[in-house]
Amino acid sequence: MAFVELEVKEHIGVLTINRPEALNALNDEVIRQLDQVLDSLDLSVLRCLIVTGAGQKAFVAGADIAQMSGLTKAEGEAFGKLGNDVFRKLETLPIPTIAAVNGFALGGGCELSMACDIRLASDAAVFGQPEVGLGITPGFGGTQRMARLIGMGKAKELIYTARNIKAPEALSIGLVQAVYPAEELMAEAEKMANRIAGNAPIAVRACKKAINDGLQVDMDAALVVEEKLFGSCFETKDQTNAMTAFVEKRKHDPFVNC
Repeated sequence: MAFVELEVKEHIGVLTINRPEALNALNDEVIRQLDQVLDSLDLSVLRCLIVTGAGQKAFVAGADIAQMSGLTKAEGEAFGKLGNDVFRKLETLPIPTIAAVNGFALGGGCELSMACDIRLASDAAVFGQPEVGLGITPGFGGTQRMARLIGMGKAKELIYTARNIKAPEALSIGLVQAVYPAEELMAEAEKMANRIAGNAPIAVRACKKAINDGLQVDMDAALVVEEKLFGSCFETKDQTNAMTAFVEKRKHDPFVNC
């Protein structure tokens, strides 16, 4: 892939948007390549995926304005659907995902980060949805995910004003979970990914599904979702391995994803 790279480090994948000369801006080709890479992931091996951008300036600086400027209404809707379909595929991956936001995350870049489960930022990161200043709305889920992540009022403020925010403010409003010096970001992201990967992978996947699916229904239905996923874990070798070791006061054997 010319614009999207995947590196596998044992149970961790690092997916990099690699278009630094354009600040990793998303055009239709980048989005399609992202789709293909997501389809190629070996989920029997990978237990966590890190998403980041190439270079020192940008995670993803947004969608490609030059490409978008001439779109018709129908073409704009189709471009939005393309991005939404691929970002939704990322959001619903069975394994956890971490956005390592190393610079500008504006427009589609902010939306890409919000499609991940966890966002870690460098102290140089900048977030924003500047679309209304360009005569459009966010088109890749920004109006929906931001309100769910940081609350409706704050999301409306940031989207209506098109105001960019730096990493400390993003942390204070809950848009990101941690901020690190730029030179430490990837090491910290990999440290978290490896900690996740060290836990029982089927149980971790079940937790992700329980949280994501449960938030779409009322509390009573959500608790049923959790109960069924909780019960399903008792059919796994990992559960038998870990609980037997706990009772016997010894370290469990490596988890085997089954």
